[in-house]
Amino acid sequence: MTNTIPTSADVIVVGGGLVGMAVAYGLAKAGTSTLVLDQGDDAFRASRGNFGLVWVQGKGFDRLEYSRWTRLSALAWPGLAEGLLRETDVDVRLKQPGGFHMCFSDNELAERQSRLAGMQAKLGDYPFEMLDQADLNARLPGIGPKVVGASYTPMDGHVNPLKLLRALHAGSRYHGATVLGRMSVERIEFLPGEFAVVTSQRRFTAPRIVLAAGLGNRALAEQVGLHAPVAPNRGQVLVSERVQSFLDYPTINVRQTDEGTVQLGDSMEEVGFNDLTTTDVLAKIAQRGVTTFPLLAGVRLVRAWGALRVMSPDGYPIYQQSDSHPGAFVVTCHSGVTLAAAHATRMAPWIRGGERPEELAVFAGERFLTGEVFSHAH
Repeated sequence: MTNTIPTSADVIVVGGGLVGMAVAYGLAKAGTSTLVLDQGDDAFRASRGNFGLVWVQGKGFDRLEYSRWTRLSALAWPGLAEGLLRETDVDVRLKQPGGFHMCFSDNELAERQSRLAGMQAKLGDYPFEMLDQADLNARLPGIGPKVVGASYTPMDGHVNPLKLLRALHAGSRYHGATVLGRMSVERIEFLPGEFAVVTSQRRFTAPRIVLAAGLGNRALAEQVGLHAPVAPNRGQVLVSERVQSFLDYPTINVRQTDEGTVQLGDSMEEVGFNDLTTTDVLAKIAQRGVTTFPLLAGVRLVRAWGALRVMSPDGYPIYQQSDSHPGAFVVTCHSGVTLAAAHATRMAPWIRGGERPEELAVFAGERFLTGEVFSHAH
């Protein structure tokens, strides 16, 4: 390291994944001196193992603040993508044509309609359609006969998540942020008027700090009077060879990428910090994909991975400023792609000293101490 590396800033963001970089990008764009400390590739990289969806439908059916927050982010996504392209020349390949949630039984289809209708009644502007098999086949030729129908909303889309991560890094630097890799935080000290973040290499100081370290937030939050009981949840994904374009819309379990490959996923597994793949789960994912789109039966699979989501006990985010350590914030969620635009546009004013976005008031970590947790987000 050289002596030109800054050791202080207005805000230190701990974590260089999608959540941390979206927050850092928003801060730097607002003119805040921002320093990002990223652990590096020895961290559990949820940002490099996700499915790439910008997904609204069905989210937050029992916690409408999350529905509104998700919808707000989806609406802000075009502006984020356009800004990143202009500043970095990286096209994150955002497409928002709407998305489909496939149903494989009449009961599942009825339950899906009931859920979305209930959300529409409460939220008002919440467009959706329920499609039977004939309607669905007209929209998506090649759908399998075992798919009895689907829900569709125009609110959904997808991006290339690796290009997004690259663009957020480049965009943050474009606006003056410093991003340092291989920075494993050992402890956080609270001093009068500032925080000291101690790594194995050196010490960094700032009057404000944002914990966006994914699964690392659990231990770090405790050091600044915050509660972030996040735990890993494994998802596995399959990727096919490049095939001719057949799917213009994202679906909840199958999507064709901008490069022509097909992603199939995903599982939800409570297996601790094991991010390996397993043949039994991958076989189920592959079978579901072929059941949905039989034309995939002869397509070769070229890659598979497992990744660890960052999940709170109820599946919803944790957004909070510490009462005991003012200036310390925790930002954690498992929808880093969907919420990237909200994190980039709405978090900076709060972190800089303004009012907290009203949608976030219910997502303090103390809810897990009082027992006032919500039903699971999905």
